[in-house]
Parts: sequence; C-alpha cells; structure tokens
Amino acid sequence: MRIAVGGIHIECSTYNPVPTRMEDFRVLRGDALSQAPYFAFLSDYPAHFIPTLHARAIPGGPVTAQTYHALRDEFLERLRAAGPLDGVYLSMHGAMYVQGMEDAEGDWICATRAVVGEDVPISVSYDLHGNVTQRIIDAIDMFSTYRTAPHIDVQETMRRAVTMLVRCLTDGVRPHVVWAPVPVVLPGEKTSTEDEPARGLYARLPEVDRREGIWDASLMVGYVWADEPRATAASVMTGTDAAAMQAAAEEMATAYWDARTQFRFGCWTGSIAETLDRAQQCATAPVVVADSGDNPTGGGVGDRIDVLRALIERDVRDVIVAGIADPQATRAACAAGVGTWVTLPVGGALDPTDTTPVEVTGEVRFVLDDPQQRERQAVIAVGGILVVVAARRRPYHNIADFTALGLDPRQARIVVVKSGYLSPELAPIASPALMALSPGAVDQHVTRLARLHKARPTFPFDTSFTWSPHVYPSARKGR
Repeated sequence: MRIAVGGIHIECSTYNPVPTRMEDFRVLRGDALSQAPYFAFLSDYPAHFIPTLHARAIPGGPVTAQTYHALRDEFLERLRAAGPLDGVYLSMHGAMYVQGMEDAEGDWICATRAVVGEDVPISVSYDLHGNVTQRIIDAIDMFSTYRTAPHIDVQETMRRAVTMLVRCLTDGVRPHVVWAPVPVVLPGEKTSTEDEPARGLYARLPEVDRREGIWDASLMVGYVWADEPRATAASVMTGTDAAAMQAAAEEMATAYWDARTQFRFGCWTGSIAETLDRAQQCATAPVVVADSGDNPTGGGVGDRIDVLRALIERDVRDVIVAGIADPQATRAACAAGVGTWVTLPVGGALDPTDTTPVEVTGEVRFVLDDPQQRERQAVIAVGGILVVVAARRRPYHNIADFTALGLDPRQARIVVVKSGYLSPELAPIASPALMALSPGAVDQHVTRLARLHKARPTFPFDTSFTWSPHVYPSARKGR
C-alpha cells in the first residue's frame, strides 16, 4: 500500500498588501517531511508512505505566483517520481490566495489528480477556516477538517483523513464526497468552538460520523478575510450512502444557517480606547489584550502600532507589547546592544501605506540575536512599556515566546498580543481577556471591509434574504 504525502498550508488575507514569498515558507522535503512531528503519526498505519513536499507558512498576504508555481511544480515532480501509487494524502489549510489566481487549493488538488490519474484515491485534511469549491470536491474522494478553534485537534484531523484512505485501500470500498455551501462567512473569533453556538454545532459531528454510510462529517466556517467567491461556510460529508450523506449535509448546513445571528465574540470587546480604559481599571492581572485587527496568525501584517501609540500617550506602566514586526527597528536595537538607549521609529515597516510609525526613546533590555537575521528579536523599554520588535512577522502565543526574551507575561499588569481569540497557553493566564477591535487586514468588523468578489447574498454583509440548503455531489461518485 503506497501512499504519497504532501501539501501546502497557509491562509492569505486579500486585504494584506505584503506578499508571501518563498522565504516565508518552511518547506519539508522527502525524509525531512517523514521526520517532522506533524507527520510522526503515519508510522501507526500498515502502509508505506512516500513523502514528497509539504510547505507551511504563518498566515499573511497573497502568495506570489512565482513562489506558488515553484512549490507546486516541485511537489508534482516528486509526486510523479513516487509512483506507482495506491493513494495520496494532502495536508492542506484551504485559504491560500495566489496572486492572479482564484481557488488556489483547487489548482493544487486538480494538478495532483492529473498526475495520479482517476483511479488513485485522494484524501485531504483541512483547517475549518478553509474554503471549498465544487472543483475541489470533484477532485477528491475523502475530506476531513478540524473541529476545534483554537485548533487543538490538528493531528486528530490528519489521522481521520489518513484512516479513511487506509480503510478505502484495505477494504476496497471507494467513498465519495458531497457538500452544501452555506451563504454565511464570519470571523473565527465569533465562531470559536469554545463558545456557543459553535461548540454545540461541532459537538454534533461525532454522532453524524457514526451513522451508517457516513465516514466523516465536516463543518466549514470558511475564511472571511479572502475577498473571493469561494469564501463561505459549508457542510461536507464523506461516505458511501448517498441518501444518508445528503440528509446529514442538509441537516448541518441548516443548523449553521439557523445559528448565524447567534455567533458572538467569546470575550469582552471594544475599541482600542475602550479596551485600554477597561484594562487600566482592572484590579486583577495580567490583563491580556488581543490586538485583533493586526493578528499575523489570521493574516494580518503585524506591523501596526495603534495600540502601542495609545499606551504611550496614556503613559501606561507595567505593560508588555508583543510584538511589532519591524526589521529596521530590530536591526537597530540589536546593533545598539543591551543597556543602550535608542531613539527610533517603530511600526509601518512592512506596510508604510497603512501605518504611520511612532518614534520611541527607550533602553534596549534584551537582544535575541541569530545568524539568520529574520529570527532576530529585541525588547525595548519605553517608559513603563516593554516593546518587543521582531525582524519578521510572527505571533507571541506561547509562554516560551516570552521567556526566550527574558519576559514573564504572568507577572505583567497588561500584556498586549497580536491575536484574535487567545491561544491555549495565554487564555488560562488572562485575568481577564479583552479584545480590541482594532483596524487592520483582519478587521473583525468585516462588513466595513471592501467586498468586490464575495458571493452575494452572504451574511453578515447581506441580512434580508432567505435560503435553503442544496447538496452537491462530487463528480467522482460511483468511480
């Protein structure tokens, strides 16, 4: 049983003008893919897995066409060399946008199908914030998505996709996929599975899995910050019983539609000024403030200083701001060294058209130097604010991200991170968690973003329309 493994994993905000290039991807090839922790579970299966290429990057702006085609073409070359194959497993995200192309995953998956032919089954795993199209459905045989946001079931989802593929090849039973798009597209911060109604909706999926003739039930939130027609929620079923799959797809699609007006942010939210007012009034600590509009793990640029500027103007003390993507400021701080006072502009280094930098004067408190200049970071004390600057776009979602810089977020009065809902490590220490509805490429006020290509009507951009589900089968049904 020979199964090829590969894929590409990124989500791209079309509102982020900073392109994603080759250097932004971590590319695993051959044995490096097999040895990566993400894919270690493959050794649990009675199959020979042939690693090809897997590319992964933190969310960002559109992938350059040159970068995409180089990665896709190398993957396809490795896929051809891996043959003959009994199956293919693709680990994808589902919200990639490539300059000059719509439905980039559709292109990748269809190119895979063209190489392996019509008889080789393809199983795909996705992020629930990915987008699906009929083109994708028509090219695959099995599909599974994350059921948690924040994502704590990544490997579990990958296992479901591989388990279905091994089952298909072992038993000689070929499943197919159906889907029901739902004209709703909401930010992930309103659809966290930690909160209702998403928690209850996703809790229903394991029961659907157990129904006769259904192998996997998936519910897609979609990716709202992609201004393209495929950005929508969807119910997707894999199985062998067409009637059962249609009924389940209609059921979950209808349930999601019926809940559309019930989705709420899972924590307190407000403008930057309102959020800082509340943070300063809190008697408990640390108050963790999410600068949501510039969240790099949602596709934000990561270089905006709206919250930092407001903190400086208020002369707030005992604050950590992690962090601002600014290669120039980071280079200057690292060159100056620990204990040196610097005056330099911070912010707007990646997208100067949208962000005016703030000039800061402060002491360099910590330098994390690295031969790879892109990994450099520094901490600058600006009054009572410890400002983290980084040479590249990156999140600060884990405690280790702070301790590596000599910082302890648990001891600060206020911690500001560029995030949406908080990560599993930061959420437990937040006392409380507050979300600033700040501007940026992943603005939570989605209806104030330009909508040139999204399907119409779509909630919440449109609110006065009726809808009933329609289930579309894969063209591969019956193969």
